[in-house]
Amino acid sequence: MWTLPNILTLSRILTLPLLGFLLWWPGWALGYLFAFALYCLMGITDYFDGLLARSSGAVSKLGIFLDPIADKIMVATVILVLAAQGILRGPYVGDAHVIAGLIILIREIAVSGLREFLGELQVSVPVSKLAKWKTTFQLVSLGALILGQGLPGWNFMLAGVEHNVPHLVGLVTLWGAAILTVITGWDYLRVGLKYMD
Repeated sequence: MWTLPNILTLSRILTLPLLGFLLWWPGWALGYLFAFALYCLMGITDYFDGLLARSSGAVSKLGIFLDPIADKIMVATVILVLAAQGILRGPYVGDAHVIAGLIILIREIAVSGLREFLGELQVSVPVSKLAKWKTTFQLVSLGALILGQGLPGWNFMLAGVEHNVPHLVGLVTLWGAAILTVITGWDYLRVGLKYMD
């Protein structure tokens, strides 16, 4: 039960309060650099826990249960804290970037419920390539938004507006993730609708 992959997954969950704490202070650039390093470390453990479980044949029911939960609560923690601290704000549309974060959270909750429903019917929905791209955009986006606060002087001018490079990358990829979230969420829903009365 307590295999290395499961311990790595559990470590991501137990590290979330520290990540949330580091993200709570938007003016603390060093704290955000630590948060970025921690976020990257959590992403690396996410990659390796799955790789180790598959290569060693140590895939367990606990790991199957914990891994998607760890991913979802990490994403939710980062989005909620960044939104609360006003970091999901940008040029031209201001706070409307929060909508992209909200779309991602709604989809994660809805798909979790749908997977639970389909699991009871013993229907498996494989992860599509597009869903993997969605996850990639999501992880890059949140990492870039964190890094933008850690590198506040890394700016450039565009159309008379000063932009922080990582922050702008984070906002653009956040919307990319939100669009892919809607598309992949619809794909899951379409499969689920076939099994609903």
